[in-house]
Amino acid sequence: MSLARRDLTRRSALSGAGVALAGSVGALATAPGALAATETDTGHGTDPGEVGADAEARGHGHHDPGYGPLLPDPKGLLALPAGFSYRVLTHSGKTRLESGEYTPSHHDGTAAFAGPRGTTLLVNNHELGGPRGKWEHPVPLTEGLVYDPAASGGCTVVEVHRDGRVAEWVALAGTATNCAGGSTPWGTWLTCEETEDKAGRNGMTKDHGYVFEVDPVDRRANRAPKPVKALGRFAHEAVVVDPRRGHLYLTEDASGPNGLLYRWSPPHGFEHGRGRLRTLADDAGVLQAPKCFDSGGRFIDDLSRATRIGTVYGVDWVEVPDRDARTVPVRQQFDDGDITRARKLEGMWWGDGGVYVVSSFARGESPEQHDGQVWFYHPGRRTLTLKVLLGVNPDPGRDGAFDGPDNITVSPYGGLVVAEDGDGVQHLFGATERGRTYPIARNELNLGTEDDPEYSEFTGVTFSPDGRTLFANIQKPGILLAITGPWKRQRR
Repeated sequence: MSLARRDLTRRSALSGAGVALAGSVGALATAPGALAATETDTGHGTDPGEVGADAEARGHGHHDPGYGPLLPDPKGLLALPAGFSYRVLTHSGKTRLESGEYTPSHHDGTAAFAGPRGTTLLVNNHELGGPRGKWEHPVPLTEGLVYDPAASGGCTVVEVHRDGRVAEWVALAGTATNCAGGSTPWGTWLTCEETEDKAGRNGMTKDHGYVFEVDPVDRRANRAPKPVKALGRFAHEAVVVDPRRGHLYLTEDASGPNGLLYRWSPPHGFEHGRGRLRTLADDAGVLQAPKCFDSGGRFIDDLSRATRIGTVYGVDWVEVPDRDARTVPVRQQFDDGDITRARKLEGMWWGDGGVYVVSSFARGESPEQHDGQVWFYHPGRRTLTLKVLLGVNPDPGRDGAFDGPDNITVSPYGGLVVAEDGDGVQHLFGATERGRTYPIARNELNLGTEDDPEYSEFTGVTFSPDGRTLFANIQKPGILLAITGPWKRQRR
C-alpha cells in the first residue's frame, strides 16, 4: 500500500530533522547522543605496556569535544590522542592462524562477540576477489569450510583472551570479495559478497554475490557453507536485522546504474535463530527495493537529491523480479521511474528503532555531488530521514578534513564512530550532537612514496562487548587493531 501525501507530511513532522553540525567540510549531523560531549566522565584507562601515543603528553581542555590532537606514532602506524594506545592483533603475512598459514589479507567488515571464559571473538571479513593466484595471502581452504575452491575470500575468527593471547582460525573459505556484513540479534555474523561473478567468470566454479551466515562460537555450525539465496545475488555491502519485525535490510555498492537499498521480509511463520537462515528455500520471503517520494508526492530518483539535513522521504517497497539475477543484475531489472537509487551504499547499523544507512559519496554518476550521507529509515513510519551530510572535500590530502564515511558504528558512549574511506589521509573520526566532528585515529602507514603518499582505508570499526576497546582494521595489507584509552561518557 502506498503512503498518501497527507500521511507523509504528518510523519515527516514526527520524524524531525537531524542536528546540523559544522564538520571540517560541509555539514554533518549525527544520531542522538554524543561520543565526546562537552561534559563527560572519564572511562577506562589504557594498558601501559601497549604501543601508542605518549601517555605523559598533555591532554586537551576538559570542555573540548573529542580527545585532543593526534600525536605521531614513532612506529609509523597509528596516530592517536594523548593517553590512547593500540595493539596489533593480526597482521597479514606476519601473524599466523592456528593451522600455521599466514593471516589472510585485506581485512574488512568486523563484529565483536562475547566468547567463552571472558574472551572476545572477532569475526573478520577478508575482501579478496577473483582467482586465488591473484593474492599472496588468500583465505586458506580449510576442509569442510569451503564454498568454492576457486575463490580467495572468506572470514576468520580472532579470539582475544583477557591476558592478551590471540588465536585465529578460518570460519568460512572459498567466498569472494567479503566486504561488510552485519551481526544478528541471535549472535552470529552475516558476511556479504560484494561481487556479481558467476560460475565461469574470473575462474569461479560457483555463482557468487550472496550472504553467508558465520557462527563465531560453534565451529561445527560453519561446516558445509551454504549461501542464503533468499537474500538475493548482487554486490552486497552490509546487512542489518530488524529484531522486532524480522526484516533484513541490505545495501548494494554498485554503479552503472547506481545500487539499491533492499528489504527482505520473511515468509509467514518463519522464526529467526542460529542457523535458521540457511534452511530457507531460495525464493523464500520477499525481496524489495525502495521507491521514495517527497512531501509533495514527487518521485525521487536518487538519494543524492537531498541537500539539506532533515530531508524526509516517504518509502514504498517494490518487489524484485528475479532476486538471483540469472540473466540481468538485480539493480538493472527496474526502469528508472520504478525505484530510488543511491551511490556507494555502504555501512549500516540498527539503532533507535530503525536502520542507519551510509551513502559514502556521490560524483558524476549521481544527480548531486557529496562526500557522505547517513540516512535513517523508520520502519513504522516508512520514512527515510537525512541525518548526516558531508559536503565535497576540496582538499582530501589535508589532515583534519573528513570525507567518504564507510563502515560506521554507534558508540556505547553515545554518538557515532566512522571509518573513513575517502581520498588522501584516512581517519577514524567521531561526531557529537553539539556541532563538532573530531579525529580518533589517523593511518600513518604509507603504502606509496614520500612524494606520492597512499594510505589505506579504515574498515570494520566496532566496540568490544564491554565497551573498553575499539577494534578497527587497516584494510591493506590487512591489520586488525585494538585501541584503548580514556573513553568519555556523556553526563546525563
